[in-house]
Amino acid sequence: MKKIGFLSFGHWTPSPQSGTRSAADALLQSIDLAVAAEELGADGAYFRVHHFARQLSSPFPLLSAVGAKTRRIEIGTGVIDMRYENPLYMAEDASVADLISGGRLQLGLSRGSPEQVIDGWRYFGYQPSDGETEFDMARRHTTALLEVLKGEGFAEPNPQPMFQNPPGLLRLEPYSEGLRERIWWGAGSNATAEWAAKLGMNLQSSTLKDDETGEPFHIQQAKQIRAYRKVWKESGHARAPRVSVSRSIFALVNDLDRAYFGRSGQEGDKIGFLEENNRSIFGRSYAAEPERLIEQLKQDEAIAEADTLLLTVPNQLGVDYNAHVIESILKHIAPVLGWR
Repeated sequence: MKKIGFLSFGHWTPSPQSGTRSAADALLQSIDLAVAAEELGADGAYFRVHHFARQLSSPFPLLSAVGAKTRRIEIGTGVIDMRYENPLYMAEDASVADLISGGRLQLGLSRGSPEQVIDGWRYFGYQPSDGETEFDMARRHTTALLEVLKGEGFAEPNPQPMFQNPPGLLRLEPYSEGLRERIWWGAGSNATAEWAAKLGMNLQSSTLKDDETGEPFHIQQAKQIRAYRKVWKESGHARAPRVSVSRSIFALVNDLDRAYFGRSGQEGDKIGFLEENNRSIFGRSYAAEPERLIEQLKQDEAIAEADTLLLTVPNQLGVDYNAHVIESILKHIAPVLGWR
């Protein structure tokens, strides 16, 4: 059994060919798609976060709105760039969204990827400390967030407060119990996956990672997941971890599917350089008639290793079509593969 959700980047463009022509469209359609996905029986509605781009950016108002409009589906991010985040504000915002949703928030974080502007986090008021890289800063922000999500008091109370305080040091409010165990780390390498395991974060692995062995993407990703679970076990955490992978998967069941994606699943993995001297491997997309698609997905070792599958959706094609994409996987693919 697997949890199956969708992952949306929330792209928008004023182009006449786009079904998502404004930021308002992107936000409101994201809410509508989450509602539709819940009605179809999907398990998760996840959203990517990018700054300085015509995509979804500030996640917590959206997550709170989705949480208020749904009742069962998990709501989450995949992922938030921690170079841009104030850990204490983030803890308050995340707790609010989690409480509104009744404890359904699954918060995916990462060290960040190449962005639209140079050192965009500086415009948000953040700067690495002496001897620290921007990625060190992201991990520092993350560990600070994890610490305050424990719900332990750390702030000295005012002896003459406006309102009466409980005894002892004060914690951030509101506090949402259990949220600390629903924090995920988007790892692009085996080493960062192992770091996440040591800190007790769940693992998100996307369609991109460092090319560490030259093997096919799905094999490298499966090895990353196994390395993560090994360190998790060695670290002695009391609970079992969760692991998600994301994929572009399209079951071609009608002429519109074939027109949009009939050639999308013919290509293999790609190699590139997102950062200088850092070779990356990009996983393939899947698009085929259901019978062939099932056989292809059986060979994907990383999907087999994960307990959660996030389907990346082409959000600019509209809510109805994306609901159809999700339904096609739930109806034609998941039962045959034992995911349902």
